Amino acid sequence: MTKISDTQAIILSAAAQREDRIALPLPDSLRGGAAAKVVGAMLTRGFLEEVEADIRNGEPMWRETGDGHGVTLVATDAGLAAIGIEPEDANTAPAGATDAPSEESAPTTPTQPAAAPKARTPREGTKQATLIAMLRAPDGATIEEIMAATGWQSHTVRGAMAGALKKKLGLEVTSEKVEDRGRVYSLPRD
Repeated sequence: MTKISDTQAIILSAAAQREDRIALPLPDSLRGGAAAKVVGAMLTRGFLEEVEADIRNGEPMWRETGDGHGVTLVATDAGLAAIGIEPEDANTAPAGATDAPSEESAPTTPTQPAAAPKARTPREGTKQATLIAMLRAPDGATIEEIMAATGWQSHTVRGAMAGALKKKLGLEVTSEKVEDRGRVYSLPRD
């Protein structure tokens, strides 16, 4: 069985108990950004799918598409399988479940999954690109050199190396003490 969180199990179990497999309403304890994050992960993993909501029949709405319509969340066969429930029939999904979600979603929709860290690359000409170029130089760079090139303060330089480079881009920043220069940071060269 697929490993899922307790919250995901609650959402899928509730949807499995409904004839139309609608996953809404979400648990009361799940609000705002947390709800968007959980639902986004479930959409990415294929446990839920967005289908056009039939507002006239009182179906709950997850988000508006921007054209006066809305979408709701429906548990998929994969979602039911994740909680150990075999779908009764492959055709038990609601009528709109096979429709593709609207392509007119708002660009700031919280249900959009974050890009995978491997796919992120900095834009050319940015301070982050400057930082990466300096760290890939044969001699690497010190905090002071990076501060002079970017105009950042030392804590910003360290934060960018730890957050943007290591965590988001997955780059391995190394450091070593060099005599007459101090601590020198570098990245492996491509």
